[in-house]
Amino acid sequence: MHDLPMVSVIIPMRNEGPHLGVCVDSVLAQDYPAERLEIIVVDGDSDDDSLAVLRQYGQQLRVLRNPARIVPTAMNIGIRAARGEIIARVDAHTTLAPDYIRVGVETLRRTGADNVGGPMDAVGGSRWANAIAYAMSSRFGIGSHFHFASDDCEVDTVYMGMYPRRVFERIGLFDEELVRNQDDELNYRLRKAGGRIFLTTKMRSRYQNRQRLCSLAQQFFQYGLWKIRVLQKHPRQMSLRHFVPPLFIAALVVSAAAGIWIAAAWWLFGAAVAAYVVAVAVASAKQARRHGWELFVPLALAFATMHVSCGVGFLLGAVRFGRRWFVAELPPPQLRAACLSGQSARRLSGADGEQGAASRTSLD
Repeated sequence: MHDLPMVSVIIPMRNEGPHLGVCVDSVLAQDYPAERLEIIVVDGDSDDDSLAVLRQYGQQLRVLRNPARIVPTAMNIGIRAARGEIIARVDAHTTLAPDYIRVGVETLRRTGADNVGGPMDAVGGSRWANAIAYAMSSRFGIGSHFHFASDDCEVDTVYMGMYPRRVFERIGLFDEELVRNQDDELNYRLRKAGGRIFLTTKMRSRYQNRQRLCSLAQQFFQYGLWKIRVLQKHPRQMSLRHFVPPLFIAALVVSAAAGIWIAAAWWLFGAAVAAYVVAVAVASAKQARRHGWELFVPLALAFATMHVSCGVGFLLGAVRFGRRWFVAELPPPQLRAACLSGQSARRLSGADGEQGAASRTSLD
């Protein structure tokens, strides 16, 4: 048991009262030795009952404050304060299988990978939420492999992820500018530096997805908006699938505008809309046949919401961040050597270190 590495589970969150307890309970229920596991919750100044939920756990976890209120800064605060040799990100909307951490450690050792993770098993809870979950688990909905993975393989990115701490010393921490897509950007830097990312279907977790189309639209709009900054920082990170939604929206806008002067442009507009409606209908029918035909219309609207919101966000991001094409990019935050050199001493002494003490949120 003494040869098992210390694992630091970092939960970045803000206003997650309804989901937080279930998430933390699933971490505490891991079959990994409790003395080799620490839980760090990084709170973005929640104004709901999240802190009241956390108080119930007492000394079973540490709570740090994240005044910036976004995920990348939360992760960086947690990583700097962590005592573990392995860093595991766990989102507050997620429930882990009891063997999730153990399987992750075993997979890191077996494969020699620099990041491991499992598929995202999205769950709903209502008719519309179920439709959103099935749409997100479809190749037509989202192209990332972890949304529909059925086999173990090397991938470009994984859901959440477990990293040896040395990875952050090598490539830097999360880019704190990126409100969304910060994990994709980090994993691209990892692969560019020669690292390997491995997905195993044995790392099981359940993700509570958005419940309504309006919140789904906001989520995917932000994905599209911030994808522009990833494109500007790392053009080679992009693949063809990233450009399909914005190109579709741009084609509709251009053909509709041109139709004011050129009548034939409306034919192009109509053909694009018709082709998309057919594609959505086919994808929705495929999912509805498996999960119930009463979901056909919600599935179609969920697909359209994801694609249109992402496409519009991408195009508006191109306008919002247009000047950044001509500005040199800053390097990501670094994990200073001093943080690493004190790691063993902190683990042996059980002290939190200056970073954790300075960032801790009082629950008293």
